[in-house]
Amino acid sequence: MHATARARSRQWTHTVAVAASSAAVLAILSACQAPSSEAAVTEIAVAAASDLRPAFEEIGVAFTAETGVRVTFSFGSSGQLAEQIANGAPFDAFASADPRYVDRVTGAGRADPGSAREFAIGLLAVWSSPTITAPATFEDVASNDYERIVIASPDHAPYGAAAMEALDAAGLTTAVKDRLIYGQSAADAFRIAASGNADIVIAPLSLAIADGGPYIEVPRELYSPLQQTIIVTTGETRADAAAGFAAYLASAGAREILEAYGFIVDHGANEASDG
Repeated sequence: MHATARARSRQWTHTVAVAASSAAVLAILSACQAPSSEAAVTEIAVAAASDLRPAFEEIGVAFTAETGVRVTFSFGSSGQLAEQIANGAPFDAFASADPRYVDRVTGAGRADPGSAREFAIGLLAVWSSPTITAPATFEDVASNDYERIVIASPDHAPYGAAAMEALDAAGLTTAVKDRLIYGQSAADAFRIAASGNADIVIAPLSLAIADGGPYIEVPRELYSPLQQTIIVTTGETRADAAAGFAAYLASAGAREILEAYGFIVDHGANEASDG
């Protein structure tokens, strides 16, 4: 095995570090609900990587039901969202598919570094519409049957960078480079394939599961883990509510939803106190 592949394999053997225990989740959620002399926070705005859309939409509903705080999401590529926040976009939290974009936001002085927490790992899949014969293996992506292959832009979308890493590691880049087209985000790449403007898409497993069409998972040893990381990006009165949402991602209900959409989550940090 190539040295870089061995390094990726070692990374995948580590479980996801979930920073909040069940007790901490309950404490922060209680703070969201506690009466205050100030006006109660009823809504927060969260910028999130587009791979999180199906899971976060369900988690947002559950969070609102428990706390009374509504979550408004803006989904896009991690890089573009990070740039918006660094330039002053008024989001209360930022969930990125790559912690390096969280670092960019903190580097710009737009987030509390101590509030960052990794909550899941995202996976890659190859999806095809029902009218296209799906590849049986990742190596089949190079088949001449697939004239247009779409991925998210590697310049600012972590799943696009991971797709290129996987193609390189599998030795497929030369065979497919002239057939690649690019979406602005992972969701945009998926939309291009779903509309029939590409034969297949290398995209988040979460979006493939949400769609329900045929897909195969990309071998995990071919790319680095996509570490889903959230950070509070407001120092105003909504900071506690934003921290409450971030902590809620470690709850049993949120973890169940994330797993249903193919994310890897670690139960160990919370099960000790749950049991």
